Amino acid sequence: MKSVIKKLLMIGLGSTMIGIGINTFIIPSHIINGGIFGISLLVKYLWGFKMGMTMVCLNVPIYLMALKYDLSYFLHSLYGLMITSIMIDLLFPLNGIVHFPVIASALLGGLTIGMGVGIMLRYNASPGGIDLLVFLISKSTSINVGYLLILIDSLITRGAS
Repeated sequence: MKSVIKKLLMIGLGSTMIGIGINTFIIPSHIINGGIFGISLLVKYLWGFKMGMTMVCLNVPIYLMALKYDLSYFLHSLYGLMITSIMIDLLFPLNGIVHFPVIASALLGGLTIGMGVGIMLRYNASPGGIDLLVFLISKSTSINVGYLLILIDSLITRGAS
């Protein structure tokens, strides 16, 4: 029971870090991330939709696939997605609270978001999206998770430019 509570708290911490990184560094500088984060940011920048809700909607097909292959990872990641989406929308008031040059915002945002995602992955969860998809692909193939992430994120950020 104690380990379950610790896992849920750590996933919550990772989600909070992602929300801080997105709202404090990424959105104010109009930076694009890779993955579902990046697509959600594009939708936010273009049409003003809430990023958290957009993430949930874009993740539905990926989560249905995860449910079919790994129930435990699906449940942990669903919790991670919900908390991350809530934290991104809840922490939106951080947007514009500090002003950094774009390169500093990109570095600090990437570091904060990366640490949040790393914490979640360490506890067998994911904020969803491409991380979850890559995890499922790597489980059924011998392709390294890191290589797949770089490939897919590069395609998304290249398409945004």
